[in-house]
Amino acid sequence: MRLALMTLIWAALAAAICVPIAFAATSPLLAWRGPVYILAGFAGMIALGLMLVQPLLIGGYLPGLSAYRGRRVHHWIGGALVAAIVIHVAGLWITSPPDMIDALLFASPTPFSPFGVIAMWAIFAVALLATFRRRLGLRIWRIVHMSLAAVIVPGSVIHGMLVEGTMETISKAALCALVLAAAIKVITELRARRKPRALRAESIARQ
Repeated sequence: MRLALMTLIWAALAAAICVPIAFAATSPLLAWRGPVYILAGFAGMIALGLMLVQPLLIGGYLPGLSAYRGRRVHHWIGGALVAAIVIHVAGLWITSPPDMIDALLFASPTPFSPFGVIAMWAIFAVALLATFRRRLGLRIWRIVHMSLAAVIVPGSVIHGMLVEGTMETISKAALCALVLAAAIKVITELRARRKPRALRAESIARQ
């Protein structure tokens, strides 16, 4: 029974990520796209899928992984997420530098651009601050990390939903909804867990 449930959870996660990508791979729009542009587009889709995995790892919702292993995988996937974003942006830059310059300067006429750029810089900020995690201290790191995650997730979801490209609408919307729901649930639960600890620490300090 436990093995069946574990298999079901992992299969559902794989389907949530892979089905939208599979639909995108069959899009007729790919016939008019160059290989670099296609690579950039699929890198963005993979990045969106990885954003679903990240909160599930930290929340401990993926069976078969201990808390320690979950954190380690979270770190590795964070690196993969950064790499996917770099490929996504670099590919778009190669195919159309003027459009990317406008996007980075928040001068692009496309409504999805500013959300993607803000989410991108927030992801890079998390990656940079992760290298100073020990110096920052666990408490400050968690506050900063969750604050930036609260920017990354909605920014990425809005960016993805506004882009009218190769992704099929329903499967894309389902993936975006799952990413948003997972992030909200985990952030809410983590704050709820830490509030009693903070109150106990404050009570002890007053005594």
